[in-house]
Amino acid sequence: MSAQKSPRSGVLSGAAGLVGFSALAGLLVTVMVTPAVAITGVTASSTIGIFDSLPEYIEIGQQPERNTIYAQYSGEGNVGGYQEIARIYKQNREEVPFEEISQFALDAAVAGEDERFYTHGGVDVQSVIRTALDNFVAGGIEGGSSTLSMQLVKQIFVQEALELPTEEEREAAYEEATATEYDRKLKEMKLAIGLEKKYTKKEILTAYLNIAFFGDNTYGIQAASQRYFSKDAKDLTLAEAAALIAIVQYPETRDLSTPDNYPANEARRDVILQSMERLGMVTQEQYQEAYDTLYDENFVKPSTPSNGCMGADRHAKWFCDYVVKNVKNFEFLGADEAERQANWDRGGYQLYTTLDMDVQVNAQMRMWDYVNYNETAMNLGGASTSVEVGTGRVLTMTENKEYNNTLEGGGSATTAVNFNANLEYGASSGFPGGSTYKLFTLLAWLDAGKGLYERVSGDARTENMAKFQDSCNGPYGGPYQFRNDGGQSPGAVDIISATSGSINGAFLTMAMQLDQCKIAEMAKNVGVERADGDPLTTQPSAVLGTNEITPLGMAGAYATVASGGKYCKPIVVDRAIGPDGAELPGQAQECRQALDPEVAAAAAGALRAVMTGGTGSASNPGDGIPIIGKTGTTNSAEHTWIVTSTTRVATAVWVGNIVGQDPLYNYEWMGYAGNQLRHPVMAATMAVIDSKYGGGEFPAIPDRFMKGSSLAVPDVRGQTPDAAKALLEGLGFGYKDGGVVDSDVEAGKVATTDPPPGATSAVGIVVTVYTSNGALKGVPDVAGETVEGARSILQGAGFTNINERCQRLPSSTQPNDPRVDRVSSSNPPAGTVIRPGDPITLTVTKLSC
Repeated sequence: MSAQKSPRSGVLSGAAGLVGFSALAGLLVTVMVTPAVAITGVTASSTIGIFDSLPEYIEIGQQPERNTIYAQYSGEGNVGGYQEIARIYKQNREEVPFEEISQFALDAAVAGEDERFYTHGGVDVQSVIRTALDNFVAGGIEGGSSTLSMQLVKQIFVQEALELPTEEEREAAYEEATATEYDRKLKEMKLAIGLEKKYTKKEILTAYLNIAFFGDNTYGIQAASQRYFSKDAKDLTLAEAAALIAIVQYPETRDLSTPDNYPANEARRDVILQSMERLGMVTQEQYQEAYDTLYDENFVKPSTPSNGCMGADRHAKWFCDYVVKNVKNFEFLGADEAERQANWDRGGYQLYTTLDMDVQVNAQMRMWDYVNYNETAMNLGGASTSVEVGTGRVLTMTENKEYNNTLEGGGSATTAVNFNANLEYGASSGFPGGSTYKLFTLLAWLDAGKGLYERVSGDARTENMAKFQDSCNGPYGGPYQFRNDGGQSPGAVDIISATSGSINGAFLTMAMQLDQCKIAEMAKNVGVERADGDPLTTQPSAVLGTNEITPLGMAGAYATVASGGKYCKPIVVDRAIGPDGAELPGQAQECRQALDPEVAAAAAGALRAVMTGGTGSASNPGDGIPIIGKTGTTNSAEHTWIVTSTTRVATAVWVGNIVGQDPLYNYEWMGYAGNQLRHPVMAATMAVIDSKYGGGEFPAIPDRFMKGSSLAVPDVRGQTPDAAKALLEGLGFGYKDGGVVDSDVEAGKVATTDPPPGATSAVGIVVTVYTSNGALKGVPDVAGETVEGARSILQGAGFTNINERCQRLPSSTQPNDPRVDRVSSSNPPAGTVIRPGDPITLTVTKLSC
């Protein structure tokens, strides 16, 4: 324990010293100016004029501090449900109140820098006189006689200089604040006197310890305690406190960042300790124990500075980067972007963010597991983002590369580009979304009143681009050839099947019945944009996902569907605390109804099929939580996606080429083909998210979207092809000649259609019409006939290959039983359509065989 407590009783004498300011001012001018006139030739009148023209007071104000970013965390070591993930600062400083500073540090500052601090009124006249005489004898300015109050004044001007906007302005102001001149010294004296009029000794001493520079970009006693001793300022021992105060006069040669400075620091520390014992601040025993403390690893216990996102929690660096790049949007920091940035640079803010470390750590680890950040065979990248449904709160943000924004970089395993965000907020130009972009054609289809069980052509084919309406950038012309994955042509398919199987042909058929501009507007309305900031392209190929987009944008879009059509702009800060300790509101949730809730419900119904038996089933964690989603794969699998959502959380995962066009089909890692790596990332990520957030059922598909605007395909069987074509085209269907097929319908007449008669299909779908060759005949019913009679009937119908088999009747059967020697059945049975030469076997019942 310290022998005494501050503030001292001498504060009263200090206050008394402020009385008679005019007399003191006159004395100071006389003492300071007379040697100056003799040494430098400056005129007394000019110096007195400078003194008189100075303001009487100076504000201590807020000093630049570090900003601290927190994430939600429920694990061991959390504080109030949060965990610190990053510190961002231009100056490493954390202001602390008087009560959170060790008494040893308070006393060491006074003993080492201003022994009469509690008895003077801002200027130590005795010291001024002695210093002035020394300077006169020396023939120059060699001493300063600065009190703590005067040093505080100087540091305030230094800090103001460091905050100026340009390097030129900063250098000029710093030179002025530190110049070895009588004018500056007089200025400090007058302002120090005014400082002591306005503030208490306690406030001045606290401000001094919070503003002082302790070397190695470390400012203030709290940051210095953490930097060099890995503890808070309130916990400093006597030896530690004296060693820190020993730094402030010559931080470049006495800070504790290197053992090379230990001898100089120890020498000054011992002087401070001696002064503290002489002044009665510590006992002889305390002094001796501190004096005997060696400078070794048991004494100096440094903590590595963790400034910026490079020093952030390893699992949260990409999120940290996104937060820092969003500072200009944080309205709680100021009225406009310039004020927000200036306040952030000044620091002292605590941001409590939306990041959930309970799920973030797992998400980031799984990304590193499955998407090799150090792959040399190709420039492999991966990223994922999770967004809370209905709020826009960003819960996770991962990337396969390690974060490194230094000029030197960190090699191929690192990058400064955040693949989750766009060019403005992540320096990324995005990646083609592939079939995940089909969502917006689906939404436009439903918004136009069309249904999920309408059938459209899913075939690969070539179409004239003029068939695609585009009120933004059309019209188009020329052929457009498209194919399905695997080259299949499935014919007519309903919209749910087309979505589940991600059938390109079906979605392009849908697009031909829509306005391409409307599809792009639908994407924009739910928060999707090109990463480079250009407008979304609308040419027909855009339907299949050629726009370069971001995981963050896609997660927000699918969250919109899951929320019943409510789009919420991504946010990253829930609340904040300002430098003054005041609670700040954080980012407001910006949500709007972007989709008709019934359109969203119908889309969710189609997307559910993707995850329960379609192309996204491998990403389903299988925990019973209802989930919707869509896969996406670009040509040659250069880029692969999976975007999912429960009713609580939406997640987008991208794996692909950062640059280059290497097919992921040809790559393998962790037992997975490269184009499948997205699935274990998603499944493992969602398993942990679901365990915390859960999820409910999605709404049922509204009845109006079960059929939509579809029509039933008419029954044209038995009609001539020309008559069938006229009827179909009159109803709005397309007509396609499917050729001749075997049928029992009269040759030359329509045998069947695809879709079949009665099937609900979208207007505009092409109905394939097949014409009969008359080659098939129906087997007549000959049951009950004699063998001769049956043969006669069959031969009369044109059948030639007739056989018999005997079936014995029960022994009790009488000879006159009507079943005897009669045909009981035929194989194929009556009504079966077969070729005339196909075999027919008659079963004949007899008394004996």
